[in-house]
Amino acid sequence: MPSKTGKVYLVGAGPGNQDYLTLQGKELLKIAQVLIYDALIEPTLLQCCPSDCLFIEVGKRGGLPSTPQSKINQLLVTHCLQGKQVIRLKSGDPLIFGRASSEIEALEQANCPFEVVAGLSSALVAPLVAGIPLTDADLSHSFTVLSAHEPDRLDWETLSKLDTLVILMGGQTLPQIVASLIKYGRSAVLSIAIIQDCTRKTQKIWIGTLGDILKQVAGVSLSPCIIVIGQVVKARKFMSHSQVLPLAGKTVLVTRSTEQSKIFIDLLQAKGAVVLEMPALEITPPASWDGLDQAIDRLSEFDWLILTSANGVQYFLERLISLDKDIRSLAGVKIAVVGKKTAQFLQNRGVKADFIPPNFIADALVSHFPDSLEGKKILFPRVETGGRDLLVKELTSQGAEVMEVAAYQSASPKDIPPLAWQALESKQVDIITFASSKTVTNSHQLIQNRLLVEGSLHSLEAFLEGVCLASIGPETSKNCQQLFGRVDLEAQEYTLEGLADAIVIQNERLS
Repeated sequence: MPSKTGKVYLVGAGPGNQDYLTLQGKELLKIAQVLIYDALIEPTLLQCCPSDCLFIEVGKRGGLPSTPQSKINQLLVTHCLQGKQVIRLKSGDPLIFGRASSEIEALEQANCPFEVVAGLSSALVAPLVAGIPLTDADLSHSFTVLSAHEPDRLDWETLSKLDTLVILMGGQTLPQIVASLIKYGRSAVLSIAIIQDCTRKTQKIWIGTLGDILKQVAGVSLSPCIIVIGQVVKARKFMSHSQVLPLAGKTVLVTRSTEQSKIFIDLLQAKGAVVLEMPALEITPPASWDGLDQAIDRLSEFDWLILTSANGVQYFLERLISLDKDIRSLAGVKIAVVGKKTAQFLQNRGVKADFIPPNFIADALVSHFPDSLEGKKILFPRVETGGRDLLVKELTSQGAEVMEVAAYQSASPKDIPPLAWQALESKQVDIITFASSKTVTNSHQLIQNRLLVEGSLHSLEAFLEGVCLASIGPETSKNCQQLFGRVDLEAQEYTLEGLADAIVIQNERLS
């Protein structure tokens, strides 16, 4: 699809929610080297781009400072001539009030290859999500789409005679729109609908008449919105609630490492959440394999192997194979794991655990251990630094001989991804999830550091006000309480599924 030389794609992003991005648009975002995007673009769309993509926001919002069109044109040309695959991501459809003609002209003059990719216009989607049919056999044989950005240039006498009007960029000029239509003969009881932030979690809908709508929205900043005027508003059908997912409209920030986050992200998205990633852990091999290698050579000497995480399973088994051994080397060793996810991860690799404690936490492993620990030799491949020592102390106190070896290490990333920070800063995040104590510690440090770098006057407490802090279990909650001063929910079952379920239950309770 993309050429080897530079090329610019003018892509319509649709009205907001990523579900309304076309398949072609999504595929193009995957190859973007430079993304030049509007202010109205939903931040989650940017996650479709490669991690090394250059993001350039050129927001255009009414009444606010905007990037001059001439500068946007120059950015497109400059990056294209550098041989980059440039995506100009525009809200809605590029050719419907998208000011694309100026950009196309600049690209043509510079001999830059370009392609225009259609998007769903909010002029069509907003009435649909509000349940308003733009045409109806009895009420409307046609509809007209217009911009009311400059209402004095419009022929209101002609427009007042049309069945249905769909008006973009009319939030600030609504009083003049209403006055003009009434002046040219439309009744004050003519129906009107205003759909703000269509398809987004902040979507709001007002239904009224030309006579009362101004009173309904007095003091409200309506932009961006779509205005529908005509008898078809009366035919509005409320959209079915049977398909509304339990976390629809919620934005969840996931702090698990990138390698571990996919299953949890899929779980949350299946429940309707918009998910952003802020990895607070980076999982890497240990500084040295010597300890683990020596332990693997002596596997037959151990009675039990304890694995407390999917990371431990992965790195232990991979190292086993790299030393020209396989799971048959575990024939005489019993295996205990913490958590059913760890057990499942192990079983997916052809090994079944002999013991799983009932509460999915390390402390329960000792209290429910199926054998007498006196004299037992236990191999414990674990994180290199920063793990809890309680398990080893408890095992040792009951007479076990525990050999701890580094199987992997976890570190904190250096910074917060731009998209995650943008969402936090703009108060778009509803929930932050923590699946381990380390993610709490590292997230706390990452946010504190970023606030200092930004020179923010906000305290951490004020910055996260209104954001739900969700914990997977007691130890994680304890750390959350110590560092953030609160924890807002804790999973009853200490698994990712349990955490997702707890979020759903709390959301339903607060709805």
